[in-house]
Amino acid sequence: MAREKHTEFITKDILKSSVKGAFQKLDPRYMIKNPVMFVVEAGCLVTLLLTVFPTLFGGKTEYQLYNGIVTGILFITVLFANFAEVAEGRGKAQAETLKKTKKDTTARILDKAGNETVISASQLKKGDVVLVEAGELIPNDGEVIEGIASVDESAITGESAPVTREAGGDFSSVTGGTTVVSDWLKIRITSEPGQSFLDKMISLVEGASRQKTPNEIALNTLLVSLTIIFLIVVVTLHCFADYSQTRIPISTLIALLVCLIPTTIGGLLSAIGIAGMDRVTRFNVIAMSGKAVEACGDVDTMILDKTGTITYGNRLAAEFYPVKGVLKEDLIDYAVMTSLKDTTPEGKSVVELGNTMGTRIDPSAAGQMEFVEFTAQTKMSGVNLSNGMEVRKGASEAIKARVRELKGTIPQDLEEIVTGISKLGGTPLVVCAENVIYGVIYLKDTVKPGLTERFERLRQIGIKTIMCTGDNPLTAATIAKEAGVDGFIAECKPEDKIDAIKKEQAEGKIVAMTGDGTNDAPALAQADVGLAMNSGTAAAKEAANMVDLDSDPTKILEVVEIGKQLLITRGSLTTFSIANDVAKYFAIIPAMFMMVIPQMGRLNIMGLSSPYSAILSALIFNALIIPGLIPIAMRGVKYKPMSSERMLLKNMGIYGAGGIVVPFIGIKIIDLIIAPLVGLMGL
Repeated sequence: MAREKHTEFITKDILKSSVKGAFQKLDPRYMIKNPVMFVVEAGCLVTLLLTVFPTLFGGKTEYQLYNGIVTGILFITVLFANFAEVAEGRGKAQAETLKKTKKDTTARILDKAGNETVISASQLKKGDVVLVEAGELIPNDGEVIEGIASVDESAITGESAPVTREAGGDFSSVTGGTTVVSDWLKIRITSEPGQSFLDKMISLVEGASRQKTPNEIALNTLLVSLTIIFLIVVVTLHCFADYSQTRIPISTLIALLVCLIPTTIGGLLSAIGIAGMDRVTRFNVIAMSGKAVEACGDVDTMILDKTGTITYGNRLAAEFYPVKGVLKEDLIDYAVMTSLKDTTPEGKSVVELGNTMGTRIDPSAAGQMEFVEFTAQTKMSGVNLSNGMEVRKGASEAIKARVRELKGTIPQDLEEIVTGISKLGGTPLVVCAENVIYGVIYLKDTVKPGLTERFERLRQIGIKTIMCTGDNPLTAATIAKEAGVDGFIAECKPEDKIDAIKKEQAEGKIVAMTGDGTNDAPALAQADVGLAMNSGTAAAKEAANMVDLDSDPTKILEVVEIGKQLLITRGSLTTFSIANDVAKYFAIIPAMFMMVIPQMGRLNIMGLSSPYSAILSALIFNALIIPGLIPIAMRGVKYKPMSSERMLLKNMGIYGAGGIVVPFIGIKIIDLIIAPLVGLMGL
């Protein structure tokens, strides 16, 4: 089960980065991207001019201090809005670590003559050929052009079982940062400088690749429309004031505009989107854009590949099958013997299963054995005993070839046992001592723990799960039942996956697809959300818009909930922001006119001290509420499975009502604090 990595909300480095960024983003070329806050910044510049030249627009010199205070509050409002993108600061801190990793990696580049030169991995260009031997890191993304080797991808995928990489086919793609654990590989680099998977991760966490989603664009349109409407309202109020012979300072009109336009959501909108991408990154999922994260919030159906996603990539020992004429105890002993020094998950599982079945082999005997490691060429491993006996376990064909070479005989029932295990979806490992075959180890394709519960939760939030596999229907049904998916497609071909996705999409559903092979690439591209396993091929990762670094299909649950959080958080804070306007309306409008229209005093339900303290209180509250809501924008509104009607009522009850009540209380408290100071200024 995927777990979120708990990190400190704001570290010293993140705080420093965010504060610096808040000032850098005061550039109008950046601010124009956020129309709401751009209006606030423009208003700040106008009030700054009025502070220096108070009579510029027919005002009075006694308003100079008041104008200066309004300018200061507006400036702080813009800074707070820029600071709200604190998630970007966290992302940049994460990126620094990735950059250091990339910088510290070296490569042995080969020229046409085969001469080696050691250079930094960051200097590699597309088309360069590098040599990587056992124990060395693969310096960058590439394709194997020569050699065959086992590669440890646990640093990326979280799974400890090495995978075989060789020239040609679906297993030729390698990722920078993984380790060659056996033999050697000659790799042609396939990434241009700055375009490797690691580079994309760096770019991603820095926020450089983030795109605005349709939902966010629609919300931006709403905010711009509201801003234009309230701009017209304020201009109209100025006309009403002139008609009623009431002189309203320009700075007051600007303060009114800033308070009425949706500055709260305008200041937090970008932070919400960046925070969504940041949260999935902390789950070890790389989203290619904010759009991918948001789309996850609307997923109805999940199409899942089996191997490596629903099941472990590394298979574990489940049973021992002796050939005819061999005692099971002897098979167990020889199997355990070959695995005492085998540190792979498969090897450890053989020893554990052997111990439960009462093996006679003492673990201390490992010191008297010479361990022969598995290689991609031999497809077997084992031990050489002190008496000269050689014991091996490995692929059926490899062991049979070895036994024939040593003039041994192949048991008649061996093929039957091997075929039977294969039909069950398992992997057979044949065991031999010298030229005698003792039997077969059944390695089961083990379903990842907790899937049943996790898929049940997916059902609760309305997501249907369908498993796709190339296995026969019997094996597929067994795995599907054990995993707890809603359905399965056996003997599945690439076109079958696409057909399944199109069928769901034709019904108006949003479909997520998981996969890792080149044959999954078309389906990953067809799906609304394509989640590729990073252990997969370059084609799969390119086709997808999200990459799961842990190859854990249940992690989609967290990603879906983050997507829903993104949508709900944006809706909740928008509701709160618009509800704010009601309170600020009752704070400012009556205060502006009750001096000349006493009847307006009835609308001063807050009982604010004076027109100027009312305006300043509303303006200060408007500035303070933005950083006050940063934790909600960053962490998201907690999501629980429920109907849309209930969710809407809950949202309106908490953020709608709260958006009205909180400003009333907050503005009143601020008024009580600043009223004496306003009185001292003669306002």
